[in-house]
Amino acid sequence: MTVVAVAARSTGTQPRLHIDLDAVAANTRLFAGRAGGEVMAVVKADGFGHGAAAVARTALAHGATRLGVTSLAEAFALRADGLDAPVLSWLNPVDADWQAAQLANIDVAVPSLDHLRAVAEAGPGSRVHLHLDVDMARDGAAPGDWPALCAAATRFERGGRIRVAGIMGHLGRADDPKHAANAAARARFGWALEVARAAGLCPADRHLSATAATLTDPRTHHTMCRIGAGLVGIDPSRTTALRPALTLTAPVITIRAAQPGTAVGYGHTWVADRPTTLALLPLGYADGLPLMASGRGDVLLAGRRCPLVGRISMDMTVVDVGELPVAAGDLATVFGPGDAGEPTVRDWASWADTIEHEIVTGLGSRLHHTTTGTPLRNQP
Repeated sequence: MTVVAVAARSTGTQPRLHIDLDAVAANTRLFAGRAGGEVMAVVKADGFGHGAAAVARTALAHGATRLGVTSLAEAFALRADGLDAPVLSWLNPVDADWQAAQLANIDVAVPSLDHLRAVAEAGPGSRVHLHLDVDMARDGAAPGDWPALCAAATRFERGGRIRVAGIMGHLGRADDPKHAANAAARARFGWALEVARAAGLCPADRHLSATAATLTDPRTHHTMCRIGAGLVGIDPSRTTALRPALTLTAPVITIRAAQPGTAVGYGHTWVADRPTTLALLPLGYADGLPLMASGRGDVLLAGRRCPLVGRISMDMTVVDVGELPVAAGDLATVFGPGDAGEPTVRDWASWADTIEHEIVTGLGSRLHHTTTGTPLRNQP
């Protein structure tokens, strides 16, 4: 075998993750047009790996009116970045710093009586969204606890300790719009609203739908829709053409002539059956490439889709380029929007038997980030 290294012809010497904020803007406008009420831009997990502050500002400039995150830490980070739009945080322990949340003007979700009491004791006037588990046995109050939660919330609200700003739930089968579970979940949420009204609560915000339900079921919209994955081009329902916002490229580090019988990578899971050329890319599972995609995926290189061969390593991936005129420094497109024939995030998710969300949120910190797109507002 012969290793041939040629002086790099590109200026990039490391993998680059490019974030297209124009795609985020276009997706936000689409959802603003579809939603029956307001759009909450969900920017948890660093904006699904796209940069929380940048995605938030872009979404707010193109139709979103609120922001949503999981932890208070994520909410505080948005405030530190200068974002003063309304923010809701919905996944926190009972002993979270509720007073700091109130001082930062952050709404908080309440999934239990213990959470409600803790928020009420932290100081008067906290804005809460009562959270019902409609069908996932996950976060949110169990239906059997809901009447007591509403009754306690009414007492605390009348005592000036809290303000019940919203009621929320989350659908477990929205990616399958025809599934019977969706009708049951809608009915349960409707029941929850009736119980809250009977207890004397009149919340202005009522939100059940996320990306998939916003696209497929107007009956779930209520006063607000929470859009996270859809902002960055992921549609779990696969019903709508959204614009993917990420492109990942990597330069070829070396090329190598391989003869029949050449084994590649750990475990020798691929052995050349013909003379060919192998190109080495400097990224692997530490950068977010799923190991499960080994031997199943491909990249775009020299204008063609070239297969991955051997096992993806922590830092390296090998590509079979055959007889293509590839040299060190040439750029491979690992994934992108697909406009030039390159693989997409959806392709990678399929190869790894996972979902697109896991691919985009699992990208590693070693990747060099670049961003282009719509001008951002410093203060939403």
